[in-house]
Amino acid sequence: MASMSQSEVGSAVSLWRYPVKSMMGEELNAAEVGERGVVGDRAYALVDRETGKVASAKNPRKWPSLFEFRASYAEPPGRSGSLPAVLIMLPDGRVVSTAAEHLDRVLSEAVGREVILASSAPEAPVLEEYWPDIEGLALRETTTDEAMPPDTFFDLAFVHVLTTATIDRLRGLYPQGRFEARRFRPNIVVQPVSGEPGFVENDWIGRTLAIGDEVRLSVTGPCPRCVMTTLAQADLPKDPGILRAAVKNNEANVGVYASVIQGGAIRRGDVVRLV
Repeated sequence: MASMSQSEVGSAVSLWRYPVKSMMGEELNAAEVGERGVVGDRAYALVDRETGKVASAKNPRKWPSLFEFRASYAEPPGRSGSLPAVLIMLPDGRVVSTAAEHLDRVLSEAVGREVILASSAPEAPVLEEYWPDIEGLALRETTTDEAMPPDTFFDLAFVHVLTTATIDRLRGLYPQGRFEARRFRPNIVVQPVSGEPGFVENDWIGRTLAIGDEVRLSVTGPCPRCVMTTLAQADLPKDPGILRAAVKNNEANVGVYASVIQGGAIRRGDVVRLV
């Protein structure tokens, strides 16, 4: 028991899934984790008919309203079998199902561009990323094409883990900002046992996280942030200072990415350990 206690780093205080890439997602009490992270995460994406590129809030100049859409599953998806329908709330409050007729037409009208809702990614998916004018970013005031992992709608990795300690640290560094975990779109939010603010996830890179009794994640690297963190979402205001604080104080990273070693069930409140 002593060794387990020594390896305990915190508990999972919230879980999130985003059924459609770059739309608002759903907070969960429990979830299944498969080889591609939380089951049902980024299962769909809008694809621009004109360019074939994946629609992403990383380019808010082309896709300014994506954060005004919210997606959730009609029923919880499991690790086996096909995914259930997704319900998409449009900016005007209407709700459409992925099983509805003329869905692409409805979504195209809502986003102002011709799109299709894709459930399978291109072999070599690409999205556009706008780099804001913030000192310290690799690029500034430009838009680039960014390759995504083959056959997926993910940016770089399947699981994003974030700690409340990092949020608290950033809040202390830039108190004018509204720092909340949902602004950073994590899958798993961990509250460290120490309660002290700091970028504690940085020390997990290269290690294995055990969450609950079943799930094991390999922490592969830091999560570099982009213009999405500065955008308004729900009651959170637009604020370039959010990204500026991350750039200045943690090399633009907030949280870490992970791959799945072993899937299983995770629940809010599960103990998180380094093994």
